[in-house]
This record gives sequence, C-alpha cells and structure tokens, in this order.
Amino acid sequence: MRQMDVVGVRVEMPSNQPIVLLREVDGERYLPIWIGAVEATAIAFAQQGVVPARPLTHDLLRDVVASLGHTLAEVRITELTDGVFFAVLAFDGGVEVSARPSDAIALALRTGTPIYGAEAVLEAAGISVPDEQEDEVEKFRAFLDEVSPDDFLGGSGGAAGPA
Repeated sequence: MRQMDVVGVRVEMPSNQPIVLLREVDGERYLPIWIGAVEATAIAFAQQGVVPARPLTHDLLRDVVASLGHTLAEVRITELTDGVFFAVLAFDGGVEVSARPSDAIALALRTGTPIYGAEAVLEAAGISVPDEQEDEVEKFRAFLDEVSPDDFLGGSGGAAGPA
C-alpha cells in the first residue's frame, strides 16, 4: 500500500463527469477516480473547510463513529475490477467496511485519516507524471484553487458509474 494525498476534484470535459485526483506521497504517480457530483461536492467542501449548516452524510457518519467511541484508522483503495474502484474503511479494533472510494475519501478528509492505494491499483490505473510535466499538474492545482463546490452540483454523465 502506498500513502496518497488528495490533490482535488474537477469536472472532466466533455463528459461533465467529476473526478478526484490522488497523488502518491512518496512517488510520482497520480490516481484519477471518476466520482459522482454529490461526492465531488463533499470532497471539495472538506478540502475548502466549508461547514454546512446541517451535517452532510459524510459529516453524519464521522459523528456517529466518534459518538460510538471509535476512530477511522485508515482508508484503502483496494482494487479496480472492470473499471470500478473499491475501497475499505479500516476502523480501530480491526473492523473493516467496504465503501466506494469517493465516500471513503470524503470521510477521510473529515477525520484526518490517511488514505492508501494498493500497488496493483496504482499499476493498473496510476499515471506517472515526470518532472517536466509537473507544470500541467500545477495548472490543475491552480484550477482547484478557483473552483467552487457549487460547480459540481450539476448533472453527471459518462459511461462509467460513480465510485
């Protein structure tokens, strides 16, 4: 497993499908995962520190886990099968729950939990970005600085289902 950071979310054109982009902490691979618009908003809210007037589903789950006296130890992006990503929420005490990566990432951002990607997933879907292409990544980061969570509230399309 490789530790990953969340670079951010954006809308892929022309399909108008949101993606979340993860990056290896100690490497040069990026992992793009297509997600739903609601999850894109939840991730963007968490990254921007937006606190909604009423808890969103991921806020509610965080609060329920804490109220039960547990913590989320780590999130793992574990597999990629037929174009669909799978994740696991690993809680203290060894309990693991299957989850969509988008939900797992949104929860991890709210709890400060580390995110890991399986080597097999990174080999299959990771994109290596050599140093000379780092300018493109910087442009993407600049885009993320300007995007608003409201940009993800539109419809979603594309052939692949949301993660």
